[in-house]
Amino acid sequence: MPNFCAAPNCTRKSTQSDLAFFRFPRDPVRCQRWVENCRRADLEDKTPDQLNKHYRLCAKHFETSMICRSSPYRTVLRDNAVPTIFDLTSHLNNPHSRHRKRIKELSEDEIRTLKQQKIDEAFEREQANQELNESSAQNTVSEEGGEEQEEEVVPLTLEERENKDYLKSLFEILILMGKQNIPLDGHNANELPEGIFTPDNFQALLECRINAGDEVLRKRFEMAAVNLEYCSKTQQKQMLEICESCVREETLREVRDSHFFSIVTDEVVDIAGEEHLPVLVRFVDESHNLREEFVGFLPYEADAEILAVKFHTTIIEKWGLNMEYCRGQAYIVSSGFASKMKIVATRLLEKYPQAVYTLCSSCALNVWLAKSVPVVGVSIALGTIEEVCSFFNQSPQLLVELDNIISVLFQNSEEKSNELKEICHSQWTGRHDTFEILVDLMQALVLCLDGISSDVSVRWSNFVVGRAFVLSSALTDFDFIVTVVVLKNVLSFTRAFGKNLQGQTSDVFFAASSLTAVLHSLNEVMENIEVYHEFWFEEATNLATKLDVQIKLPGKFRRAQQGSLDSDVTSENYYKEALSVPTVEHIIQELKDIFSEQHLRALKCLSLVPSVMGQLKFNTSEEHHADMYKNDLPNPDTLCAELHCWRIKWKHRGKDIELPATIYEALHLPDIKFFPNVYALLKVLCILPVMKVENEKYEVGRKRLKAYLKNTLTEQRSSNLALLNINFDIKHDLDLMVDTYIKLYPDKVEFQEDFLPSNNSEVTEDA
Repeated sequence: MPNFCAAPNCTRKSTQSDLAFFRFPRDPVRCQRWVENCRRADLEDKTPDQLNKHYRLCAKHFETSMICRSSPYRTVLRDNAVPTIFDLTSHLNNPHSRHRKRIKELSEDEIRTLKQQKIDEAFEREQANQELNESSAQNTVSEEGGEEQEEEVVPLTLEERENKDYLKSLFEILILMGKQNIPLDGHNANELPEGIFTPDNFQALLECRINAGDEVLRKRFEMAAVNLEYCSKTQQKQMLEICESCVREETLREVRDSHFFSIVTDEVVDIAGEEHLPVLVRFVDESHNLREEFVGFLPYEADAEILAVKFHTTIIEKWGLNMEYCRGQAYIVSSGFASKMKIVATRLLEKYPQAVYTLCSSCALNVWLAKSVPVVGVSIALGTIEEVCSFFNQSPQLLVELDNIISVLFQNSEEKSNELKEICHSQWTGRHDTFEILVDLMQALVLCLDGISSDVSVRWSNFVVGRAFVLSSALTDFDFIVTVVVLKNVLSFTRAFGKNLQGQTSDVFFAASSLTAVLHSLNEVMENIEVYHEFWFEEATNLATKLDVQIKLPGKFRRAQQGSLDSDVTSENYYKEALSVPTVEHIIQELKDIFSEQHLRALKCLSLVPSVMGQLKFNTSEEHHADMYKNDLPNPDTLCAELHCWRIKWKHRGKDIELPATIYEALHLPDIKFFPNVYALLKVLCILPVMKVENEKYEVGRKRLKAYLKNTLTEQRSSNLALLNINFDIKHDLDLMVDTYIKLYPDKVEFQEDFLPSNNSEVTEDA
């Protein structure tokens, strides 16, 4: 909703102007001064809190000395700012007009008081300016070794100004490299002939800028030796860290303004040979939009306890987020990392009980459960599936080859054939029914891979032929086949449940109620595991027979059992104890952990969404479930009455008014601010990681992260440049970056410190 200026005879509003609008202060004394200067009698009986929430004044009513611009896109008032510029007469030209903002007529005594007040204020300002000038003069003549006085704004010397312009040019180049995903190093010195100097990308861009007419850089470097680095690696790293910090701070400032947020991590990635954990934050911005933004990488630690400590320390100390406002946490992990990230989640929950551990909406439940199974064979199978999908997606010709095989195998079912072809052209490894699809495609995949690996023509490269042979061998291993079949059958009990969790808000609400039934079915499977496993193993043997695969125990197990007296272990019994039993047990426990009582209570609060209310015939009781968020509400004492009004509003709506179907729609209702408790609850529910981001344009953080990782070679990745590339549209303050650098590294601003010899050649003298 737009902000309207509360000043009399002022018709400005935020949607029609770039002016800043300021809230009335909460401080009673200062707020009273604002009201008195406004001369609006209708504001005198309102409390400072009411004025702060509902009334604004635009910047036109403040003297310029009262306004600070901390950056080109952030405007704030000084602590003692009072509005003094008002139009109190223009309404007199039209006495018959109706004014909603009536001007209070002052008595003679009040006029005399105001005049005296202005005289006193002018005198105080004059005294303050005089003291300021005296203090400035004293600072000028103070000794160098003396105690530092409070910083004053003093004109920069020519040398300081040139140095700032120089640093600004360096920062501009680094930001450009980050946005355009240009690696710092252009060439590997070891690959160049001895004695040849080739500049890296950073230095090459510097030279290009000098040649384009940058006088600041030209003066700086025109006398330098041609084989000197213009900016050392150490200085580049320091400046990149400042760039990263400043860009991240812009996002984190919005997060802090929003108060509540959730933490989400993605799969562990390799950054220049080291494992890192990508971190994203979810929050609702001031425009009521749910956003998921990338905020940086954390170095991954093998020890889960150390990782938990560093994870917590980085968030609260380095990034400055208050974890007391964290309302959700989710971790998308690769196979083998799940148990460690679960320890991280547990440690955070111990300190912050309201940081609910949930599933992430961008990851299918069945895929997440499969990755968390602590069975080595499952991790190997998941890796093989990803490699097969990646192999065929690397080339359109390979997909055409697979399509031809599918057409032959499913010639009697054209509908099934077309469906499988369409699936193969997508990233099908992230679907809820991944393992069902794989079983259907198994014969086609094996036949296609065998055909490619045995092709004697020059149609395929040696690399493709070799990969096809390796993948065909992996798919035709009986251990892989039985693993996929068991996962397919076990996860069939959670498939519909997981699909609903990624559906509409009403689907998520009713899914929470169906968890008991899902757990009941899995417990029944566990109680009768012998019977179920017998059917699963029979399906696996039939598929193996179809592919002409020998049914046998894993080679590793057979080698370990050589010479053992116990030779009665059959393949069926082995896979029951080593695969089926631990998989079912783990999935039952994982569902209980991820869908804790607190998580389910939060999902029950989704009945606040009007469409869910309508499906429940408006017979809902959010009060009981919302108690967990009582401290997050602005007026918890009026919650019951407000919820009653909220239900009545939608129950007795007009016939042509549709019920909002999502939290996103509810948050954007014009009158949502009249229900402050409902608004606060919806904001908190919205940021739970299990809720999907309704508007895709606010989920770009994860998509850009995936694009960066896909398009950048592992050895050329940089955690600093990655943040600049992924958040390329965030505004940056070059002056702030320069000032920060000068403050942190005062010894680096000298000219001679900026030149260091490069590693791949010695400095030569130039006549």
